[in-house]
Amino acid sequence: MKKKKLGKSDIDVSVMTIGCWPFGGGEYWGEQSQKDVDSVVHAALDLGVNTFDTAEMYNSGESERSLGIALKGRRDKAVVISKIGPSNCHQVRKHCLESLRRLGMDYLDVYMLHWPINKLAVEHFTSDPAIIASPPTVEDAYAQLNELKKEGLIRSIGMSNFGRRQMEEVVRTGVQVDVNEMSYNIVSRAIEAEIAPYCMENHISIIGSMGLQQGLLAGIYRTPDDVPPHQAHSRHYPDFRGKGTSRHGEAGAEKELFEVVDRLREMAGELHVHIAQLSIAWILKKPFMASTLVGSRNINELKMNIEACSMEISDETEALIDEISRPLLDILGNNPDYYEHSSKSRIH
Repeated sequence: MKKKKLGKSDIDVSVMTIGCWPFGGGEYWGEQSQKDVDSVVHAALDLGVNTFDTAEMYNSGESERSLGIALKGRRDKAVVISKIGPSNCHQVRKHCLESLRRLGMDYLDVYMLHWPINKLAVEHFTSDPAIIASPPTVEDAYAQLNELKKEGLIRSIGMSNFGRRQMEEVVRTGVQVDVNEMSYNIVSRAIEAEIAPYCMENHISIIGSMGLQQGLLAGIYRTPDDVPPHQAHSRHYPDFRGKGTSRHGEAGAEKELFEVVDRLREMAGELHVHIAQLSIAWILKKPFMASTLVGSRNINELKMNIEACSMEISDETEALIDEISRPLLDILGNNPDYYEHSSKSRIH
């Protein structure tokens, strides 16, 4: 398993990161047994995957708790990432300690601000009128994160879902930030316009989330009707697909979306690989990607995804995938917030 240096830190992350959102089970992903979590985490470590991504909000803290159980006795082999919501940044230390308690650990390798601090993002995380009226500031949040780093409670500071202007605000604080975690896959390419170039210029690594677009790029769904409503609430789909879970109010681009999936399925067949493997290999060919988050809920999924990380695709294959996904990119545009109307993006 290849590893890459995270920003300016001394942390090496595997090019595949285990997305731990389903761990602990919950309404969004459904039941997840601890036995399967243990198996996936242990096998991942044995096969060279060292990076695990969770957050305080995932399954109300149960993801952190489940990951901590699975890593017991093997903590020193893992790079653990967790995230704090923007509405909690008045008390960064408190929330970090709570995450560490759930994880059963005494330090985090990477601690990220989950979303930028702005009105739309804060309102997404809290209904507390006092916090909405007086949200934390970027300067204060990152000063607190820097103090945690000095204390040894965290090794590296990151951000998640930050656009170019928002990254510039963080960089101006003078705090070393090593990573930005952003949605990136064949059908979600918005970061290519401004975010990826800025990160490369400033030695900020990118860890891509939604590597398989919640199973779509693993070929699980044949038609839009097959996609569960809570996984069809992004701007890729018309607003009605979410059946009340969508907020964006846009027309979507599901015709173009499934044309891409169908073409990828054909290409994968011609190359004698799984569509998920082709999708992952395409991501990792991009020079600005340090790692990609991939959910692996059982050993079979894990092994298939790991194989993809060592798979090389040709420049011609990469270019063809770029070409077939271009119409979708043209419709969805360069707004990397795939869940809000483009005029209300939380990412700038």
